[in-house]
Amino acid sequence: MPPVAIPNLKVEREHFESGAPVVLACDEVGRGALAGPVAVGLVVIDPTVRRMPTGLRDSKLLSEPKRELMAPRAAAWVRGWAVGEASAAEIDEFGIMACLGLAGSRAFAALHAAETAAGTASELDGAPLILDGNHDWLSRAIDHRARVGTRIKADRDCASVAAASVLAKVHRDRLMHTAHDGLPLYAWNENKGYSSRAHFDAIAEHGPSAIHRRTWLHERPVEAPALFDLGVG
Repeated sequence: MPPVAIPNLKVEREHFESGAPVVLACDEVGRGALAGPVAVGLVVIDPTVRRMPTGLRDSKLLSEPKRELMAPRAAAWVRGWAVGEASAAEIDEFGIMACLGLAGSRAFAALHAAETAAGTASELDGAPLILDGNHDWLSRAIDHRARVGTRIKADRDCASVAAASVLAKVHRDRLMHTAHDGLPLYAWNENKGYSSRAHFDAIAEHGPSAIHRRTWLHERPVEAPALFDLGVG
């Protein structure tokens, strides 16, 4: 089994060496779920950033208890952070790609408001932003206010993106735990809204809930769970 990749600050420090006052980093969670929102985490770091917290990894490489322990450490490590959401109803109405941008724009707005209060918001405009993946769904949503650069496996390799990943994942998981407490029929405390045989069985027995992505259920047959993303991203 190959060793788990350890993220670092190489890419971020290259931006700082090129004169960037801050670096933004972004990752999404919940894209492939059947229920619940999609969430986008956004962090900002500056050249004073210290060595990353020991054990920081892409959220998919950490167990839920380890993510819960890591989240406050990641939040304290970065200069600022925010998580934006787009609801299941919005995903049904606008589609998942548009809602990634919508959630990202909400995260950017929240982070910008916090930086405005601190008197440092001007540093965000035009700053480099590391976006996990190979498709830029964020630039248009934030009116190109940051210089978005996509990077495959950035959540694995870049410490700032790993921090955004953990913060977004813990935020969304807590929402799904709360949803489970109010409606435990679908075992969202275990599956977090992702596909599983038990989740499909519960939908078949009870029908979809208010936080299910109904267009996804209609577009993909329940009898073919392999069509769904079984990951926890």
